[in-house]
Amino acid sequence: MDSMPLQPIGRETPRTQANRDELAQLIGRAIREDGTIEPLKGLSLNRVSSPKEPLHSVYDPVFCVIAQGSKEVFLRNERYLYDSSHYLLVTAELPIVSHVLDASRERPYLSLRLELDPTLVSSVIVEAGQPSPQNHAAVRAIDVSTLDAGLLDAVVRLVRLVDTPAEAPFLAPLITREIIYRLWIGKQGDRLSYIAALSGYTPYITRAIEHLHKNFDQPLRIDSIARELGMSVSGFHHHFKAVTAMSPLQFQKRLRLQEARRLMLGKGLDATSAAYRVGYHDASYFNREYKSLFGLPPMRDVERLREGARQSTAAG
Repeated sequence: MDSMPLQPIGRETPRTQANRDELAQLIGRAIREDGTIEPLKGLSLNRVSSPKEPLHSVYDPVFCVIAQGSKEVFLRNERYLYDSSHYLLVTAELPIVSHVLDASRERPYLSLRLELDPTLVSSVIVEAGQPSPQNHAAVRAIDVSTLDAGLLDAVVRLVRLVDTPAEAPFLAPLITREIIYRLWIGKQGDRLSYIAALSGYTPYITRAIEHLHKNFDQPLRIDSIARELGMSVSGFHHHFKAVTAMSPLQFQKRLRLQEARRLMLGKGLDATSAAYRVGYHDASYFNREYKSLFGLPPMRDVERLREGARQSTAAG
């Protein structure tokens, strides 16, 4: 399993440390119980008081910052670890496994997620009038980088608006644009261009990812998709894996299994019905694939998740 270690952070200025402390205070005050809220459009705050089991989900293009605690994120076998000194950037819809590592009642995990609208990202990049400082070679659509002082300052100013809702409609869009600009001129500028679909094979892979999300329950016809994109099958495979760390078939499998889990847990479907709904026609094959990803057969896994939720509710 690949590991992406955190880069060491040098000595911080008193202002930077004060901003980190303020960010934790702001989020802690805004969300006092475990869970997630969206106090401003596109901005989510999260609180966790104890390490949880890994969470399977699909990340949209998003900018993530931790105010307190730490977290690991897996894209297939690649591990990305980040904390309050680093940020996570995801620039395509990816099936991801995330795991809060450092959290307690006394010092809960506190974080934020800012959705990155493709139209807004494109607008900022065009108005910036300068190329990204990085090259446009194929890059993974996820990475962790150091949260520099300027970016942290903008994040703190955005979260402050939670306490001043009358100002938020005017100021939040301006600060969001600043954050996108700072991401663009920073170390992940090349990655941000994937959202705007401005370079290289980005438009093709973006379209392929959208197609798989919309049609994950349908048979996968690689040759048809590649032909529609004007790419060879081998070229499509190569560029798709460069961005997502998975082959198209592996990507589709993750989407199907995560949706089946959601249907069983949230909609009360049995394993066979969920399997059929997401595109499997062989229940035993579905059970094997499900256990391979989640560690238990479908219904045992769902019962374990429900029991864990009941215990958390009782403890709270």
